[in-house]
Amino acid sequence: MKQEKRKELLLIIPAYNEEKNIGGLLDRMKDAGIFDLADVLVMNDASRDRTAEVAAAHGARVITHVFNLGYGSGLQLGYKYARKNGYQYLIQMDADGQHDVCNVKAIYELLKRKDASGNCPDIVLGSRFVEGAPKYPTSLVKKMAYSIFRFFIRLGTGKKYMDPTTGLQGLSRRAFCFYAGYNHFDDMYPDANMIMQMTLLGFSVEEVPAVMHPRTEGKSMHSGLKPFVYMFRMTFSILAVWVRIRLYKVDVGAINEFSEEDVLQ
Repeated sequence: MKQEKRKELLLIIPAYNEEKNIGGLLDRMKDAGIFDLADVLVMNDASRDRTAEVAAAHGARVITHVFNLGYGSGLQLGYKYARKNGYQYLIQMDADGQHDVCNVKAIYELLKRKDASGNCPDIVLGSRFVEGAPKYPTSLVKKMAYSIFRFFIRLGTGKKYMDPTTGLQGLSRRAFCFYAGYNHFDDMYPDANMIMQMTLLGFSVEEVPAVMHPRTEGKSMHSGLKPFVYMFRMTFSILAVWVRIRLYKVDVGAINEFSEEDVLQ
């Protein structure tokens, strides 16, 4: 049997108990032509429902973890898959339907767009809060967290990112190959701390207006008291990243260590 040729773009969707959401999301992606643009991979994190079966029935490739690895580890496994299989670009989005499928093409186009110097972005953030993005309802606690994260990132890097916690991101091969390496990615809560890290290391980060919707089914991983725990943990993690890179020079220069084969494979 002739093996299907891989596309240059891989779209990864981490999923845990998203049986009620994943099928509709994949159908909307088909209707929008995303399956013609990208290979779609669902990272099923040992779901206890029919997430894997539903995703496969709707045309996605599925990797199922034997044990629940958590959001960060699931993403990193997707990066390793993309690196091993020669993809040039990667877009990650949530399985709960909050990230509108229209964002995929906008992020992909920006990932490939060269600036005046002939360089393309390493990371593209789908942002809820930049000019051009529809108004997105946000709780007071989350607004406080976003403000704190923006402040520390700007203080540490001089860069202002309006939505540093977005899970909707596009990555160049250089970016996801770096993330796939040992100790380069937070396997628990990869979020604003990773944006701080990548900016300090010289990776270019841009934002694009994104369309997002409130969750309608299932339970968010930031429900209950978790947002408060998350806010404090992420604040300290952002500070730790700054100390690690600025004071101890960990991974400084790593952006220049990729061979031409690594980047252009």
